[in-house]
Amino acid sequence: MEATFAMPPDLNAVSSYLLALQDSICAALERTDDGGAFQEDRWSRSEGGGGRSRVLSDGAVFEKAGVGYSHVSGKSLPPSATATRPELAGLPYHALGVSLVIHPRNPYVPTSHANVRFFTAGEGTQAHWWFGGGFDLTPYYGFDEDCAHWHRTARAACEPHGAQLYPRFKQWCDDYFYLKHRSEPRGIGGLFFDDFNAPGFLKSFAFLRSVGDAFVPAYLPIVEKRKATPFGQRERDFQLYRRGRYVEFNLVYDRGTIFGLQSGGRTESILMSLPPLVAWRYDWRPEPNTPEARLYEHFLKPHDWADLSA
Repeated sequence: MEATFAMPPDLNAVSSYLLALQDSICAALERTDDGGAFQEDRWSRSEGGGGRSRVLSDGAVFEKAGVGYSHVSGKSLPPSATATRPELAGLPYHALGVSLVIHPRNPYVPTSHANVRFFTAGEGTQAHWWFGGGFDLTPYYGFDEDCAHWHRTARAACEPHGAQLYPRFKQWCDDYFYLKHRSEPRGIGGLFFDDFNAPGFLKSFAFLRSVGDAFVPAYLPIVEKRKATPFGQRERDFQLYRRGRYVEFNLVYDRGTIFGLQSGGRTESILMSLPPLVAWRYDWRPEPNTPEARLYEHFLKPHDWADLSA
């Protein structure tokens, strides 16, 4: 639950960290892509605030990677932010965040998403504030060791802030990134948290930084290991089909997408998470005993990946 505290939160400190995080992630992705470069668009919003959106397109490794920073403000929170918090309706707000989605070219490299964000509603010592975010992984052709590395890095990011956080936020991630209309998870999860403020501003902010800083060491070792794996049209077709699930989740359920559209954000920046190519097939099912079937039978089932035996 959101709360008020005697000392107002430090918006400048959060903004400075998020801008630096966007810079560091983009630089790391460019190095991994062997020559790809981000295009930056700076934008402003008439009601208040703006951001900078960065997109790498048609890279050697990343078919599309979007890393966006935004800081928007307004006179009242949109309905998506007050549906479970009616007491915040009508309050002025600030919403800051870095959000990214990476769609690799090679089907053996998983798609990945990360987001870290900060909200305030109200002003001064009466402001309500909270942090949220996390990261999740969406493989097409999974590898146990990659899933274990991803979740062990997520657990390591949480542990200095409390041993209870990783299992709690892993489960929250599993529950959140679930396509109810398909009765299947989007991928193998990771971390998801929201309404985080109980430790106070300084400790809550430290946890956010730990999660944000963990994304590159969680993801890029997997990319480096898999980016040169040979693949053919079969793997590419399956990748495009499974990307359809990603699109369905983002347009139907994703809170960030809904908040951005309801708050009058920049549509191009909100929807830059969508893949450049995607395919749907009517009532398609994988053949038994194939790598495609293994995604459904093994990787899209619940696992304690961080404790997976070597």
